[in-house]
Order: sequence, then C-alpha cells, then structure tokens
Amino acid sequence: MNAGPYAAATDGLLQAGILIVSGEIRRNGGQPVLALEGLCKDFGGVRAVRNVDLQIFPGDRKAIIGPNGAGKTTLFNVISGILPATSGRVLVFGQDVTNWPSHRRTALGMARTFQITSLFPKLTVLDNVVLAIKGVRKTKFVTWRPLASYREVYEKAHHLLERLAFQDRKDVEVRNLSHGEQRQLEIVLGLASDPKILLLDEPAAGLSSGESREMAKFLTRLDPGLALLLIEHDMDVVFDVARHIFVLHFGEVLEGGATAQVRRSERVRQIYLGTS
Repeated sequence: MNAGPYAAATDGLLQAGILIVSGEIRRNGGQPVLALEGLCKDFGGVRAVRNVDLQIFPGDRKAIIGPNGAGKTTLFNVISGILPATSGRVLVFGQDVTNWPSHRRTALGMARTFQITSLFPKLTVLDNVVLAIKGVRKTKFVTWRPLASYREVYEKAHHLLERLAFQDRKDVEVRNLSHGEQRQLEIVLGLASDPKILLLDEPAAGLSSGESREMAKFLTRLDPGLALLLIEHDMDVVFDVARHIFVLHFGEVLEGGATAQVRRSERVRQIYLGTS
C-alpha cells in the first residue's frame, strides 16, 4: 500500500540516518547533551523533585514550566551541581556527573544563568565579559602582567559581543544598561565557557513586555547548535523560543510534548494557566 509522499520522505530521512522526534530533526544514535534518569531531590520528608526523566540533544530548544513551588529551580540546582541529588542520575554526553561539583560540569560543557542578575555594575560590558572568560580558565589575571598581553582573551570577548549584537555597548558601564540589557548580558557571560548546553533560569524575570519580546528575539539569535533548557513564567517567551515543553507540578513531570501540543492542553490550562 502506498503510504503517501510523507511516508516516502520519512523513509528517505531514516535511510540517511536522520530521525524526526516531536517535530525535531536529529541524527539516529545521537547522544544527548544532557540526560536525567529518575532524578529525585528530597528535603527531609518533602520530595521536591520526583523521578524526572528527560533528554536534551544538540540544538534543542526546550522549556520547563509550572506554577511557583513546582520544583523548577530545585531541578536546575540539582542538574548544575549546586544541590546533591537524593537519587537518580545526571548525565552529560553520557558521562555520569551526578556527584560532580559545578565547576567540573562547566568544564564538560554546561553553563547556567540565575534569576537574580549578578554583574559588576561599575565595570564596562567588555570588562565583565573578559572576567567571565578568564573565570573559567585555569590561569587567572596576575598583577605583574599588563592587560594588553591577554590578547586572545580580549579577541574572544570582542567576538562574543559582536556575534550577539552587543559590540556597540562594550564600553558602557553595566549600571547604565537597562534591566533588559543586563539580563541579556548575563547570558553573554554564560556563553564565555563555550557551553554545549545552557540552562536559563527565568531569563525574562522582572522585564517589561517590550523587554521580554527583545529577550525572546535575543534567545532565537543564539547558536542553533547550542542546546537550551529554560525555566520561564512568561509564556510568550516560552512559546516564541521553545519547541518542546515539560510541565512540572509538585516536582513531577505531568506532561511533555511539542509546544503547540502543550499550548492546546486542557490539563495544562487547568493546572498551570489557571483556567477551567
């Protein structure tokens, strides 16, 4: 029986070693950048994260949503090594990093931003980026060596700012940037370690509607090969950036699927969006 042109095209992709999963194109046998297996986190008798399983592949744009207290930031803290897991595993490129400290996970290709902006307000944008680049290297600045001798570091900083359309603000002190620009700069600093996966904890937190739209545009300009996993309450940002959404409730993934599917879900409306 002729299954039609779609089936024929799908067969051709499979023969070429390409698999379509939830609307995303990915290589057969490709290893996930990040995998969680039965991940749990307890605080005394309270289970904040419950048996979370998920996989993030190169180029994925995925989001975790859920009401306040759902366990989203706790999950990020366990993934990034700030909090130890109670049980389950965290794997980065197949390497079990469950018991690794944060800096070793960074060296393997993981980076993370936080809800609260943490910048040097009296330094310039360029100086902040330079410090972020040096901060993830084995050698640090030394007082007897002139700054001009760190040519490669400055070249990388300029390249990063140019690629993310921040070069025109390189000499501006951070305290003179808008809040939205500071939130974007946080992400620029997160890219200083050349991560393969970037965890974004509410990148639109505290932004106006206009700044949130700019943040969504900024995120869509990031390297398409970089895997993104974001927590966000601003659903417009989620729908603009993410192609796949996980819904977390009381630490448990209740639903997961393509963005359009989750957006139409009556269960999600009832639990998260507050509609009946």
